[in-house]
Amino acid sequence: MLVERGPQAMNVELVSDAYAIAANYLRRSGAIPDSLVTNERLLEIIIRLLQNGEFNKLRLANKAIARFEAEPEARAVA
Repeated sequence: MLVERGPQAMNVELVSDAYAIAANYLRRSGAIPDSLVTNERLLEIIIRLLQNGEFNKLRLANKAIARFEAEPEARAVA
């Protein structure tokens, strides 16, 4: 399913799958709390990667995990 986000169309299924993979790993590693609340920082990282041309869900998830772990939380929010 494609959803308009500004001038771009976004594949919701791709974002959802990549988010589920990355969030599952980060929950198990203790980097994010084990809750049903969406981690906005992780979601934004995935969306940025998608906008930069990454369309493989496993690569999206792996790159998002690496960036999430590398970026200090304060810098990601600012």
